[in-house]
Amino acid sequence: MRYFIVDDDTASRKMLKKIITEGDLGLVIGDADSGISSLSPIATMHPDVVLIDFLMPELDGIETIEQLRKKGYEGQFIMISQIVNKEMVGEAYEKGVEFFIHKPINRIEVQSILRKIAEQFRLQDSLLAIKESLANITPSKPIYKKQSVKEIVYSILSDMGVIGEVGSDDIIAMMEFLFDQHDSMTQLPPLKELYEAISTKSGIPSVNIQRESKAIEQRLRRTILMAMNNIASLGAIDYMNPEFEHYAPRYFDFQEIRNQMIQMQEGRKDFAKMKVNNKKFLQVLYLEVQEKYNQTPKNR
Repeated sequence: MRYFIVDDDTASRKMLKKIITEGDLGLVIGDADSGISSLSPIATMHPDVVLIDFLMPELDGIETIEQLRKKGYEGQFIMISQIVNKEMVGEAYEKGVEFFIHKPINRIEVQSILRKIAEQFRLQDSLLAIKESLANITPSKPIYKKQSVKEIVYSILSDMGVIGEVGSDDIIAMMEFLFDQHDSMTQLPPLKELYEAISTKSGIPSVNIQRESKAIEQRLRRTILMAMNNIASLGAIDYMNPEFEHYAPRYFDFQEIRNQMIQMQEGRKDFAKMKVNNKKFLQVLYLEVQEKYNQTPKNR
């Protein structure tokens, strides 16, 4: 199960992530501190379940659900709230919310609800398979249009669980810039030049370019660290996990991933000490995006 968390309370988001991760309930692929900032990543990533706070500034939980439905999101919602009254519950049910998590957050309650919703998904899949079998239905093959660079990068970062990290926007901007300027190259330009080019393109005044370049470098490092930790978590749970098998040896120093897996299995989690290679990550990402971008769209 893939989860996305929307809550303006940082502590609540961290607690929910911890409960999901430590309980082997699935993967948190992103989070947001407001309804507005959650719209784009959720509509793009299509998580299975969105855990969303009822009371938030600008867009509350109900309004955010309405906006996401209009954008075509068809997943499940779980409402998080300190206050539960009949009017709120009724409105939430009308919008398709079936489950509520009460604040302060309780581990047992969260685990129980997430297991129920996972079982609900499994039942729906089983019923659909039975229906297709009985009716001898062969699903029609959709025609897939060519993905944009942004969509491809979103998909890869989503697999790594870092779409919610601030550096993900920098990574997407770098890939789009590289494809605009050098869509057939095999080697990246020096990272310093790339950071400066992205800073300039975003409208940063020339006197602040150096400072913004340093900030990009730090955001990138933080995002890659989180990706390494997430991939190591997948490997620690299931060494044959397809995302782990694909990303761990390609994008990172595998020994660093392996060391982190050992720490997790021993109950220690200090991923800040992992060595990060920004150049390797961006180089491999660029080549993979290039390969997927140049594939001919076809039925599958």
